[in-house]
Amino acid sequence: MSRHVAIVTDSTAYLPPPAMERHGIVAVPLTVVLGDQALEEGTEISARSLALALQKRRPVTTSRPSPAVFAETYRARAEAGATGIVSLHLSSEFSGTYDAAVLAAKDAPVPVRVVDTGMVAMALGFCALAAAETAEGGGTLDEAVAAAEKRAAGTSAYFYVDTLDFLRRGGRIGAAQALLGSALAMKPLLQLDGGRIVPMEKVRTASKAIARLEEIVVGRAGASTVDIAVHHLAAPERAAVLADKLRERVPGLADLHVSEVGAVIGAHTGPGLLAAVVSPR
Repeated sequence: MSRHVAIVTDSTAYLPPPAMERHGIVAVPLTVVLGDQALEEGTEISARSLALALQKRRPVTTSRPSPAVFAETYRARAEAGATGIVSLHLSSEFSGTYDAAVLAAKDAPVPVRVVDTGMVAMALGFCALAAAETAEGGGTLDEAVAAAEKRAAGTSAYFYVDTLDFLRRGGRIGAAQALLGSALAMKPLLQLDGGRIVPMEKVRTASKAIARLEEIVVGRAGASTVDIAVHHLAAPERAAVLADKLRERVPGLADLHVSEVGAVIGAHTGPGLLAAVVSPR
């Protein structure tokens, strides 16, 4: 990590811990409220515990970090030697995290550029990695921001969910409202577009939907050099099968990350989630 430009993101980036350590990236945790307990994502609640709670239909909500948490994070980065900070966050359509970061940035001891990436999960994580790599190469604050924004512009995220019910309950499906009603009996494929979740296709069975997800990812990757992430919630076998097929079928594959999403995203998608992020280099 450059000693001049520090990179901050949030816990929904789901970056592999070794990558965060290698690049000095700090993730500010969002909060999952399970019943009457407020738990920090990544440290106080696991994805498995969240999945079990959802299966039992326990009430689960999420909340943004406070501006004070961001302020302390920025202060710590400045004290560690940073002369500028790039703060990259999940889509403001999903969370007030970006707004909290903007408030904290106003009084930070060093310049802070807060970016609404319009992304989530490793779609956000790849943006953070791009910014960190630029900073490590001696890039300026503006250059690190530009690298993250360029990565975001080229990145696509697609996902399959067993049911839209969790997204509906959390108010996160936006234009996908059109898929409700009779479509709840179908297996939806969705994508991120303009920072929102929008419908792509409706498929009649889970196996056909997952096969279609594979085709979409392969087509999007083409022959370009790409990084791919496969995410799941309580569906490791599905994720492993999809990852193996993508390794075989994507000729320009550089890095492939497979991971279970954390509790914040899991709370809004439900168990059975299978997602794929395609990010050209």
